[in-house]
Amino acid sequence: MTSTLTPQHTPPRTLPLPALLALATAVFITSLTETLPAGLLPAMSADLHVSESATGQTVTVYAIGTALTAIPLSALTSGWRRKRLLLTAMAGFAAANTVTALSSDYALTMAARFVAGVAAGVAWALLAGYARRLAPAHLQGRAIAIAMAGIPLALSLGVPAGTFLGKAVGWQTAFLAMTGLTAALLAWITAAVPDFPGQRQSGKNSPLLHTLRIPGVTPVLFVTLVFVLAHTILYAYVAAFLDHIGMGDATDLVLLTFGAASLLSIWIVGATISRHLRALTLAGTVLVGAAAALLAVLSDSPALVYVAAALWGLGWGGIPTLLQTAAADAGGESADAAQAMLVTLWNAAMAAGGVAGGILLDAAGAASLPRSVLVLLVPVLIVVLAARTHGFRRAASSR
Repeated sequence: MTSTLTPQHTPPRTLPLPALLALATAVFITSLTETLPAGLLPAMSADLHVSESATGQTVTVYAIGTALTAIPLSALTSGWRRKRLLLTAMAGFAAANTVTALSSDYALTMAARFVAGVAAGVAWALLAGYARRLAPAHLQGRAIAIAMAGIPLALSLGVPAGTFLGKAVGWQTAFLAMTGLTAALLAWITAAVPDFPGQRQSGKNSPLLHTLRIPGVTPVLFVTLVFVLAHTILYAYVAAFLDHIGMGDATDLVLLTFGAASLLSIWIVGATISRHLRALTLAGTVLVGAAAALLAVLSDSPALVYVAAALWGLGWGGIPTLLQTAAADAGGESADAAQAMLVTLWNAAMAAGGVAGGILLDAAGAASLPRSVLVLLVPVLIVVLAARTHGFRRAASSR
């Protein structure tokens, strides 16, 4: 894939780590901002004078904001210079988290969370392509892996730290800390991240329809939708599943095992993605499927539950990087549009997974959750295997 560069900037021969780590911090902030309320529900609900279930909708409205606006805003801002757009998106996070921290009104808090979701939609459609353009062709996959490392870091370290901070000094302080981190990041981006021009859409056809017609884009989007749906069905209700098998008290340790394995997965993917994107995607699918099979059949063994959590983390941790890279590679000059569609489907799948998992839990019990993951991963595996020419190529990052 070739990219239009500013006359002042040529990709270096090595990875520009200060710039990529700034993007990773942006990913960390977007992921942590989305999930932080989950660990602060009791205190937030008390101060906002609503139930915990109502406070939990602050996570839902964030995802809705992202899903509804990622595609249209990506199209509207396609001509913006990339650095200006990234700074605008991160400033949106700073404003939204500040309002969330200072608000004592539920409606205002929900509005701020929606704005944060909108900012996330802009950022997520931008970040993978930005990381890609910072790196030489043979290291583009590794560059995306570094940027996407913010996701498992936010889930495995950021959420527990934010929860501890919220309990120790108040949930408002946790959100204000996010504002402070974002302010520091704005200065970091200004100083260390090179700028690139936007990619204005030309022609009469819709850029989205044009992008969908590009070979390889549709398989990647299908895999994104179904894989994230499968993962979320189980992940959103993992505490209920563990309680069902008598391991409710070990939920934190199981999730820690999952998080540690996810970090290892990110490292493996980052080191090998430029040569083995297809194999890594297949391996991730098989590993998550194996974890679901263990939980479905052998969940009466605590030791095997931990093994399943490790396999799940190893399979899932690198998936965001793999799918972002595959979408950018397949999209070519329409990479930003492909990323916007991926972000929209990702968030739609998360919302649908929460709903579907709840329905399964009520109708068929917790044991149905890992079985549903197995069923959904079958078409994922088939599509990845079939998309050998476009979408999930053997050396997708090297063309």
